[in-house]
Amino acid sequence: MSKFWSQFVYDLVPYVPGEQPKLTKLIKLNTNENPYGPSPKALAAMHAELSDNLRLYPDPNGDLLKQAVAKHYGIDASKIFLGNGSDEVLAHIFHSLFQHDLPLLFPDISYSFYPVYCGLYGIKFTLVPLDTQFQIRVADYTTPNGGIIFPNPNSPTGCVLALDAVEQILKASPDSVVVVDEAYIDFGGKTAISLADCYPNLLVTQTLSKSRSLAGLRVGLAIGHPDLIRALELVKNSFNSYPLDSLAIAGAAASFKDREYFEKTCQLVIKSRNKMVTQLEGKGFEVLPTAANFIFARHLKYDAAWLVTKLREREVIVRHFKQERIAQFLRISIGTPEQNQALIDALEEL
Repeated sequence: MSKFWSQFVYDLVPYVPGEQPKLTKLIKLNTNENPYGPSPKALAAMHAELSDNLRLYPDPNGDLLKQAVAKHYGIDASKIFLGNGSDEVLAHIFHSLFQHDLPLLFPDISYSFYPVYCGLYGIKFTLVPLDTQFQIRVADYTTPNGGIIFPNPNSPTGCVLALDAVEQILKASPDSVVVVDEAYIDFGGKTAISLADCYPNLLVTQTLSKSRSLAGLRVGLAIGHPDLIRALELVKNSFNSYPLDSLAIAGAAASFKDREYFEKTCQLVIKSRNKMVTQLEGKGFEVLPTAANFIFARHLKYDAAWLVTKLREREVIVRHFKQERIAQFLRISIGTPEQNQALIDALEEL
């Protein structure tokens, strides 16, 4: 506490990220990072940027990256917004598009940064309960609202909403912005970007932290109608005109161009995920259906907090959320086959 703080700071409840341990011997399956490194072409592109030109400001529009994204998805670059990680992109969305009289709607079990942004920007919100199977119910999003946001696949559950269900939500709220947060879409879902031409109220966000193995680079984007993108640009340019550095732009653009490596590593993660689901179910876990690079599971006998403690003693860390409805679940990121086997071995001991 400080007498120098602005008054609203006292009420903020910040987001708590997954642990980034200092001990290198720990097997880290708690923050949904990709176990495979970035595209070699992305690394080469970033290395090429290490020159005297770093004395110059980067391109504020990130045109090289926008063109790579536009080509990848077959869209116009005017529909693309770039930011320093998808968290910054989401912050600008909350600030520019969700400050209305009616409440923002999002799932009660979802990305825990959403209520943080609501607190930061003074946005009213309503938590919409998932059903008993932890799925989003489309009918629950037909009430009057000041906007809708949900991850697809959802986090931390991993459950995915079919594209026709996403379209139903868009149709039900034509006067509200609907944000589909697709941080994990490349591991088994179908992107809603194809709907953007038909629905001017749709905004899709993505990150390069997961499927493209660039979490340390901090690159995110949004895709939608140019009117929505213009609002985000106005806020961005009033906050930070140069959100992406030259290395990030070069590396991210090269990553989008290397489709072969991207698809290969995604398939490796999916294969490992499917194997781990079978292994966990064989050890008495209930596993929710997942289209992400993580598994959300609870054991029918053993307490989740106890399992987390005992796994850490065996040098494996996973994520545990204390929210009441999911307090018995563990979120387990997909690692390399060796890391995944270390988890299974540790559970075997327990």
